[in-house]
Amino acid sequence: MSILTEQYTLSNGVKIPKIGFGTWLVDDDKVAKPVEDAIKGGYRHIDTAQAYENEHGVGEGIRNSGVAREDIFVTTKLAAEIKSYPEAVEAIGQSLKTMGVDYLDMMIIHSPQPWNDFRSGEHYFEGNLEAWHAMEEAYNDGKIRAIGVSNFEQEDLENILENGTIKPMVNQVLAHVSNTPFDLIQYCQKHDILVEAYSPVAHGEILNNQQIKELAEKYNVSTAQLSIRYCLQLGLLPLPKSENPDHIRSNAELDFEISAEDLNKLKQMERIKDYGDASSFPVFDQG
Repeated sequence: MSILTEQYTLSNGVKIPKIGFGTWLVDDDKVAKPVEDAIKGGYRHIDTAQAYENEHGVGEGIRNSGVAREDIFVTTKLAAEIKSYPEAVEAIGQSLKTMGVDYLDMMIIHSPQPWNDFRSGEHYFEGNLEAWHAMEEAYNDGKIRAIGVSNFEQEDLENILENGTIKPMVNQVLAHVSNTPFDLIQYCQKHDILVEAYSPVAHGEILNNQQIKELAEKYNVSTAQLSIRYCLQLGLLPLPKSENPDHIRSNAELDFEISAEDLNKLKQMERIKDYGDASSFPVFDQG
């Protein structure tokens, strides 16, 4: 069975495809075609964000795909700078309008801090609760089928778990071979929060790693395929991204299993510290 037809079940019972198609850094006027290609190639889970400024094009790609809206799981993210209830309510409505959809399958808070303050020590607990309350309201009104967070550390999650009325269904984090937040993953899984792995090939930098490349050759797969499979075998939901139709297809050809011994090797791989042209983005800043 293709990984594209497999699903996880979120804590509220909603089914979510086990692999998603990411759209970060794809311009609004260029994103429709890759989204359409991905859906026609079997993907049923599309991930975007208000910060990507391509929600309109993503919506267009979904409509152009010829696949029924209800058969596609669509996620967007509330901008990291939105930390008040009124702003969040307005932004949720704007995403629905921009994408041209009646409902979202999931919306997540993009970051516990505004990007300019990312990991600065301030957790914005009150602001995140206000944004969360707006998403809970939209969830209860049927505008969103699932709600979650992204880049949240344990303290940030505890704030929502202890003070919200609905617990986060996902936490989308940077996770890949050589940089996997095992303690955070364990905490999330303990609380029935599915962990989504963005940049599962480290913004392409994994493709330059000779150790991983040699291990991939053992399985007769690409380095990217091995890296995405690694995430799946940890119980994560990977979100690979590409504008290349061949790569879009091959990223989902994952009909193999990494042995326990090799998985352990990958878990202990030396950490990547250079993310190339993405190193300036807060989430890739290794300090």
